[in-house]
Amino acid sequence: MSTAVTNGHQASSEDFAKHVFGAHERGHAELVEEDTKMCGKILTVLSWVIVVLTMPFSLFVCFKVVQEYERAVIFRLGRLLSGGAKGPGIFFILPCIDAYARVDLRTRTYDIPPQEVLTKDSVTVSVDAVVYYRVSNATVSIANVENAHHSTRLLAQTTLRNIMGQRPLHEILSERESISQHMKALLDEATDSWGINVERVEIKDVRLPIQLQRAMAAEAEAAREARAKVIAAEGEQKASRALREASEVIGDSPAALQLRYLQTLNTISSEKNSTIVFPLPIDILSYFIKCKGVDIRSPF
Repeated sequence: MSTAVTNGHQASSEDFAKHVFGAHERGHAELVEEDTKMCGKILTVLSWVIVVLTMPFSLFVCFKVVQEYERAVIFRLGRLLSGGAKGPGIFFILPCIDAYARVDLRTRTYDIPPQEVLTKDSVTVSVDAVVYYRVSNATVSIANVENAHHSTRLLAQTTLRNIMGQRPLHEILSERESISQHMKALLDEATDSWGINVERVEIKDVRLPIQLQRAMAAEAEAAREARAKVIAAEGEQKASRALREASEVIGDSPAALQLRYLQTLNTISSEKNSTIVFPLPIDILSYFIKCKGVDIRSPF
């Protein structure tokens, strides 16, 4: 019982101490903040006095101009000035206490250098791509990250390697558009907190090793030769069927053979030939041979 009372007393003492010290720390922080605000006001007044005393020369220092595609992020005594980024056009700064950073809002192009990637099916390929991005929030791009452009470029390289390493070779070669869309979504989500908007990602080229290129070329050539042989065999089969049907038609109608002979003569005469091949009907020869007592149809 005494132990429980002692533990409860210690807990209550610790809570009381935390409450007292916490209140003391909060009070000290409030005092420091009030002193900082007071110093800031004094420095601001002194800066205005300097501007007034040095006019009109101070106007060349106080007035700045940013272009249509630029924004100016102003820091006063190390803190972001309320109102967000300034521009485009003319804006005013106080000397000695204001500092500003220019941010370009135009779309930038980053050519990702070739990345050596091991695909899902253990094939080494070299892949390069192009990333189009721009700054969508100038204040966030300055305040949240040290160098938004450098960070975006490094992230684009690592994202490209990670995506390519999760896919087999045939998907990398045939599904470039879907890979680009997936990579754009990942980059846009990651760079949103940096004030960067990724507009487009394009896979430029996929380079294969020389040995793999030769193997794929040999495979494609063998496949084409196999298809050519199959097509030739199918053509011969269809031609033989057509010849058989034609012979049946000619056998049923003797006049068809004479018509075919006349067509052949017409074809030969159109080429301006002086020699004409005249086929002698076998029936005439068989008649003369029978007269001599020899049957041409017998092999002996």
